[in-house]
Amino acid sequence: MQSTDSERDKAWAMPLAEIDVSKGYLFEQDIVGHYFERLRKEDPVHLAVSKRYGPYWSVTKYRDVMAVDTNHAVFSSEARLGGIALAERPAPEMFPAFISMDPPRHDDQRKTVSPIVAPANLALLESTIRERACRILDGLPIGAEFDWVQRVSIELTTQMLATLFDFPFEDRRLLTWWSDIATGDPDGTGPVTSWEMRLAELGKCRDYFTRLWNQRVNATPGNDLISMLAHSPATRDMGPDEFLGNLILLIVGGNDTTRNSISGGLLALDLHPREYDKLTANPALVASMVPEIIRWQTPLAHMRRTALTDTVLGGKEISRGDKVVMWYLSANRDEDAIENAGRFIIDRARPRQHMSFGFGIHRCVGNRLAELQLSVLWEEILKRFPRIEVVGEPVRTKSNFVHGFISMPVVIPARYK
Repeated sequence: MQSTDSERDKAWAMPLAEIDVSKGYLFEQDIVGHYFERLRKEDPVHLAVSKRYGPYWSVTKYRDVMAVDTNHAVFSSEARLGGIALAERPAPEMFPAFISMDPPRHDDQRKTVSPIVAPANLALLESTIRERACRILDGLPIGAEFDWVQRVSIELTTQMLATLFDFPFEDRRLLTWWSDIATGDPDGTGPVTSWEMRLAELGKCRDYFTRLWNQRVNATPGNDLISMLAHSPATRDMGPDEFLGNLILLIVGGNDTTRNSISGGLLALDLHPREYDKLTANPALVASMVPEIIRWQTPLAHMRRTALTDTVLGGKEISRGDKVVMWYLSANRDEDAIENAGRFIIDRARPRQHMSFGFGIHRCVGNRLAELQLSVLWEEILKRFPRIEVVGEPVRTKSNFVHGFISMPVVIPARYK
């Protein structure tokens, strides 16, 4: 559903105190941007009162989001304080991971998995990504409608994730399932029907990966994420909940973000045909287009922190224990920080100036791998297809956290001969 003037009018007419941008339907209907626009202008650090989440601070300007994200001494990610998302679960359903830790534990665990996305390893992975992208693209129908999300976005990222874990390839769609379960919500449009169901399915994830762990902990260390976790002093003694927490982080981080950027990038080009023309005329623009896609889509809409002490942000007094939500999606549309932030421009002078990967110590560890997958995919698309057309309204996630797509119908009219 594309935003209309009437939807914008509603956002600007609503009493400021009643604005709560955490409601999932605002993202599902793609109208949350109107509310972000108003908050950036009138109340950039806004105290919202949600029936579901309670009171929280909405931080919507680029500079304020940056101030929170780079100050872990004041704004904590600790799971025991609430973690990194607005949605909170009881202790038995909260699984700690290094993204929901503060230093020094965060630093030690992050270092454990960072070698897999080091430049040398990315160079080795590129040929695998390209081979798989080619196979997927060559299997797509010409002139017939299909779902881009299922056939391309999910398939490519799931294959890559299976490689990173050295996960049994024939079971790779379990990774997609567990990713959707981990980020799902009974009130959303995903597969989760109850919190009990979510917990049970994540238990199956932990059991499956525990078998892989047990196989590798006594073997020669391999160059995969499970081996890295099993052999590192920082993670080899993790309890089962912490193991599951880090699995969820790595699965979601390697799956949801890239797959939704793949879908969002195609939609952005379809909605901006002049940019698509630029790209086909000059395929070298893939290099600057990829970070622009990631900014435009912002696959994770927010991250949450908890104030460790009384502080002041954007002129507002934040109290110890307050929830502080950084809306990356809004920061990436801040015209005071990014020129023409409301436009999709594939040849920006500074395309990497965005908040989609976060900043500071929690900046996405796999950001270069995400960019590599997108770059390789679009390089191969441009060799094969003059155009890919979105032929129906995409179905978006009903989520204030994962900003993405459930399905998107497309047609490829022709292929280069």
